[in-house]
Amino acid sequence: MVAVAGTALWLGGYVWKAFIALIAVIGLGELARMALRFSKNAATRAVILLVGTAYIGWAAYRLGGLPYEVVLGVVAVVIATDTGAYFSGRAIGGPKIAPRISPSKTWAGLGGGMLAAGLVSFAFFYSNVGERSFSLMGLVALAIGAVLAIVAQAGDFLESWLKRKANLKDSGRLIPGHGGVLDRVDGLLPVAIVSAELWYRMHPA
Repeated sequence: MVAVAGTALWLGGYVWKAFIALIAVIGLGELARMALRFSKNAATRAVILLVGTAYIGWAAYRLGGLPYEVVLGVVAVVIATDTGAYFSGRAIGGPKIAPRISPSKTWAGLGGGMLAAGLVSFAFFYSNVGERSFSLMGLVALAIGAVLAIVAQAGDFLESWLKRKANLKDSGRLIPGHGGVLDRVDGLLPVAIVSAELWYRMHPA
């Protein structure tokens, strides 16, 4: 999936936008499946679908409008969050954040994810601006990365909560051994939204 997404991003233009749209449509299909199993109440299902459509649609729209180098940074931060959380959580262990929602997530893992994401954001900042001397903006980039790690984990928890309520292990079966699309982009969706809002506020047209 990383190879396919990377190729679409490299080709850019309509190919990249079409890829994002395809992922969004598949994700909405998985959301509909979860909504049907989440509750027998039609109103509850409708709310989940409406809110979920706005959530996924807004993330896809924002991701498609960001400069490619920013998209790379966003994806790198999400990957760093997952990687840092996995290794620090396994190495340190300790108290769980929300055991009923996601039993494997620990506070130590969150801390490791924040550190990894902060460092990646810090590195992307300096590689893009071309500076080598220390600056206050470098610290800001570090802090933004750490905050985005929390946002990514929140997206992960949201999807895990929906799956547990719907009594599903995975959002779908599209990716053998890895579940569905939403299982892969649950952290990317909120990070894309927050990153885009930050980007456009700092770079007004």
